[in-house]
This record gives sequence, C-alpha cells and structure tokens, in this order.
Amino acid sequence: MKIVPFHPQHREALILQPSQSLLAGYFKEGYGEALVKGGPSFTGVDDDGNVVGCSGVVEQWENRAIAWALLSDWSGKHFVKIHKAVKRFLDSTDYRRIEAFVDAEFEQGHRWVNMLGFEREGYMRAFNPDGRDAVLYARIR
Repeated sequence: MKIVPFHPQHREALILQPSQSLLAGYFKEGYGEALVKGGPSFTGVDDDGNVVGCSGVVEQWENRAIAWALLSDWSGKHFVKIHKAVKRFLDSTDYRRIEAFVDAEFEQGHRWVNMLGFEREGYMRAFNPDGRDAVLYARIR
C-alpha cells in the first residue's frame, strides 16, 4: 500500500465499510473538496490502484482539529499499514488537540481510536445525521 495526497475523487472511488456506509447518503455534494480544504489529508492505495482508505484532519482553529477516516469495505487486510500511516500522520501534526467522533455502537472504531492514543471524553446523544449516538474522543499533545 502506498500513501498519496488525498483527492476528492478518492472519496468517490471508495466503497465504504458497512459501519460508515450508513452515513454516506448524508455526505453533501462537495464533501471531498471540503475535506481537502479542511486540513492535511492522505489516501492509501493498494498495488492495483484501489483506494483502501482516506484520512486526515479538519482544522477548527489554531491547535485544534477533528480527525476523520473513511475505510473501504475490504480494508481489514491492510489494517496494520493503515494504522501505522494514521498514527504517523497524527504524531507529525502540530495540533495540540485532535478530536474524533465514533458511532456509539461501532466497537472496532472505539478500539482503533484508543490504539491511536485518543481518550474518551463524552457521549453525544443523537449526534449522527440519522439520530444515532456517538462518542467524543480527544488526543492531547
């Protein structure tokens, strides 16, 4: 898997994992462009040129950003490489506070943000566009 700069077309080429595909219908037109403008981001591409996943941060203000990651339905076989790339990226940013939101019922997501060094901060009722709950995590430098 190689890491390349994120481009909005990568989001369009990504077949999301089931837990994230629930939200795909809520992405507004121009969502990929907004992610590019929001802050640094990258894409993992396999040897055949398929998009494995995309990740980055959206800056909120100086020293604070929100992390995001969109993973393919078949990203599991690349998870170690994905994890290392995202961890390296997070470690390299200058943001003092990086937040992440995880669907309350997405256990794999909770495990992953903990592995990335995030700590749980709160429970957000009816946070997702479809009314499901989410959990707020933060990583403080």
